[in-house]
Amino acid sequence: MRALIVASALALSAAPALAQEEAQSGGGLLDPHAGLMFWTLFIFLILFGVLAKFAFGPITRAVEAREQALQEAIDQAKRDREEAARILAEHKTQLEGARGEAQRIIAEGRAVGEKLRSEMLEETRAQQQDLLERARREIESEREKAIAQIRAEAVDLAIAGATKVIEKNLDDQTNRKLVESYLSGAPVRRN
Repeated sequence: MRALIVASALALSAAPALAQEEAQSGGGLLDPHAGLMFWTLFIFLILFGVLAKFAFGPITRAVEAREQALQEAIDQAKRDREEAARILAEHKTQLEGARGEAQRIIAEGRAVGEKLRSEMLEETRAQQQDLLERARREIESEREKAIAQIRAEAVDLAIAGATKVIEKNLDDQTNRKLVESYLSGAPVRRN
């Protein structure tokens, strides 16, 4: 740091002397002067040395550290991108698997539903057939009972009519009239 201050002081003190020498020689600004060139080169070298010793190293290290940090960030970004792509591929695979599983479950549900539907229809048909068969049997049974009851009533009526005919032992026309009057006056039973 001291060397920098000394070099700056030399440059500042030499500059007026050089300017005065320049004015006395009467040369132009573009004319080469050995003294001016020497001092300019001398100050440049001193300044370069001071900068090389104190400034270029830290600047270079800072630039290298920055480059390294950027490279690490780029590498990390690449790793993150690859990881994200891998995770995305996994999620896509899992999603496709879940879709396939959902389709399978839906298909199984439909199959089970159809099976239950057909079983319920078959059971309902069987129950209908049982009910129809039971109704037919009951109707037939009731018909048989009705016929038996009508026969019994007819026999009762015939016996009652025959009893009346025998009691009065009249002629055919009188017997006929008697049975007809008995039948018309007989109570009718209904079930």
